Amino acid sequence: MALRVIEPGLLTTVQDLGRFGHGILGVSAAGAADTLSLRVGNRLVGNPQDAGALEMTLVGGTFETDVPAVVALAGSAFKATIEGPATSAGPRPDMRPLPLWTAVRVAVGELVRLGPTRSGARCYLCARGGVEVPRVLGSVSTHLLSGIGGFQGRALRRGDRIEIGPDPGEPLRRLSIAPREIEEVILRGILRVTEGPQADWFAPESLAEFHRASYEVTEQADRMGLRLVGPAPIPTGSRQMLTEGVCLGAVQLPESGQPIVLFVEQQTTGGYPKIANVIAADLPALGQLRPRNRVRFEPVSMAQAHAAFREQERRWTNALEPA
Repeated sequence: MALRVIEPGLLTTVQDLGRFGHGILGVSAAGAADTLSLRVGNRLVGNPQDAGALEMTLVGGTFETDVPAVVALAGSAFKATIEGPATSAGPRPDMRPLPLWTAVRVAVGELVRLGPTRSGARCYLCARGGVEVPRVLGSVSTHLLSGIGGFQGRALRRGDRIEIGPDPGEPLRRLSIAPREIEEVILRGILRVTEGPQADWFAPESLAEFHRASYEVTEQADRMGLRLVGPAPIPTGSRQMLTEGVCLGAVQLPESGQPIVLFVEQQTTGGYPKIANVIAADLPALGQLRPRNRVRFEPVSMAQAHAAFREQERRWTNALEPA
């Protein structure tokens, strides 16, 4: 089975949960910007949670299958429809909505068409069998910065043909919770953070202002990092630091003082002070931020961060049941 790309959308790439353990080589994990949505979408169609899928950003694409397929959309709410096969009489008939968080059967020749987002930044098209492309360093995820993985290391283009793997044999699933409960997780306007390794470079009042302030996501936001604009925390004294390892979700403060939140294709080292780090439970929400969204950073302890992640995993592990 294959999906043919009729229109690629603004930025559509193949992603899974990422490639780990290669930071020492300068290769960040990449993978889905919103891992929770990818995992749930894959389980809806009976795939392993780390199967490859198509990640669409801000504006979705249009795809046609060459055999009957089962697909699911997961993530933010893009305008989405299924259109019947073309006829000699004119436009495609039988247009129907394609809902989020639901496994749907698509017939040969039907189009899956996605338009612009109506909520967050990203949506995932998961197909039963998973996207099948060569693995690079153990993953099918696209790392755009280095041009490795995914479909020829790049975003999809019109005319590409994306292979889908064999039927996994698992039952289809359905959500046992209301979709709005997922939206409460992935569309958060408050990101919880723990102290960064250089948090003690800032006076208590400066840290308090950082946590009170609201920051706007700028147009310079991509899979490498999100640049924000707002109050600029000022470090005390005049300090210099050596370049050191950085991680996903780190909030760096360059000389301008405007925060940069490192994201899935982040550089693996950096020389700017890190005032905070987004907790694991809120990384999916980080992946759904889009330009002009506003966000605030709420401080939590490491124990609270661990508890939030455990609760999220417990909740979503039990969120699906056989259809």
